[in-house]
Amino acid sequence: MKWVYSFALILYGLVIRFASVFNPKAKEWIVGRNDWQSQLTDLPSSVVWFHCASLGEFDQGLPVMWELKKKNPNCYMLVTFFSPSGMNHFHKRKHCVDKAVYLPLDTPMNARKFIQLVQPKLVVFVKYEFWANYIFELKTQKIQLISIATILRPTQIYFQFYGGFFRKILQSFDFFYVQNKETSFLLKSIGIGKIKVVGDTRFDNVIANKLNFESKQKSEADTIFKQFLSGNKAIIFGSSWEDEERILVESLAELKNEKIIIAPHSVNENNCQRLMQLFGKRAIRFTKFEDFSNQSILILDTIGHLSSAYYYGKVAFVGGGFSGQLHNILEPAVFGLPLFFGPKHTKFPEAAIFCEEGFAFDVDSVQLFLKKLAFVEENKVVLSQKAIGFIEKQKGVAERIVNDLKFP
Repeated sequence: MKWVYSFALILYGLVIRFASVFNPKAKEWIVGRNDWQSQLTDLPSSVVWFHCASLGEFDQGLPVMWELKKKNPNCYMLVTFFSPSGMNHFHKRKHCVDKAVYLPLDTPMNARKFIQLVQPKLVVFVKYEFWANYIFELKTQKIQLISIATILRPTQIYFQFYGGFFRKILQSFDFFYVQNKETSFLLKSIGIGKIKVVGDTRFDNVIANKLNFESKQKSEADTIFKQFLSGNKAIIFGSSWEDEERILVESLAELKNEKIIIAPHSVNENNCQRLMQLFGKRAIRFTKFEDFSNQSILILDTIGHLSSAYYYGKVAFVGGGFSGQLHNILEPAVFGLPLFFGPKHTKFPEAAIFCEEGFAFDVDSVQLFLKKLAFVEENKVVLSQKAIGFIEKQKGVAERIVNDLKFP
């Protein structure tokens, strides 16, 4: 089965190479891996290697990186990404990364050469990206390998009768620091016992980001938000897709006195032009704010300003909940914003927990959104306190992981 897996990965690489002729993202995926060996020469002897699929996983790994650096200042932090979005945007975070590279395709030869060059003292895979050849090679070389922020579901291949090869991948880890009890039960069901339920490291990350935001000198973006809002708080549609924007359009008659900030999931020109046509004269783009004349809808046509915008919000409608790809709901919650999102969020357990705690609501219609929004307006102080209190109770995950680790 290992050879079938490796052959499939090689075919995948060939498909991406073919697609790179006409697809810019595929081309970036290929070009970023060209001559990868030369990027790993002359590394020090104290490398800690974190692998993150993309930017979201990087955010989950970052608190542990900081905690490791605090306890081991001389460790060298190497981060690998699978996707271009991680490589392109991780530097916008306050981070402690010494070097970031693309993870070479998971073939046996690449895995052996990569590990030979890096010679890591500790390897941390974040969440649920498990590359078999790298993992088996690390086990062969007896290099400590842990998984953090792990979250698994019973429908995944590891827990099916035909998933024996994939179970061996998980069984090759030295330890799992998992997000919830369900993941712990699933791992135990396949004979894995070295597990600790510690929670989600993203809570540490959003708390740190909030403290950093509140302590830093306010930027030009904050000046724009303040001028746009004129002392009011905004309804924020964060990482919105067309389903969330449709609900907003159909709600505008009831929201005529509200200030609204939209941060679309895609800020390419076509999507921004579509939004401007959709909302007409009521809207202004963030990058055109010098022409502001009291519009009520601000469209964030940039990357990196949404987390700051949440500071100026009163409620947030987070995108992706109609497609099953819910975006980050912790970022608005840390600022005490009651939340709305679509009904498809089973892959995101924090959504169900937030709903149970009473400061989040899944909605599937304009009518339900407006009904719940009215409830939020009447109870916003209590709901805000619930959100902030819940987030604060979750902090300290990274510290618990690093204190438990046998490193160095």
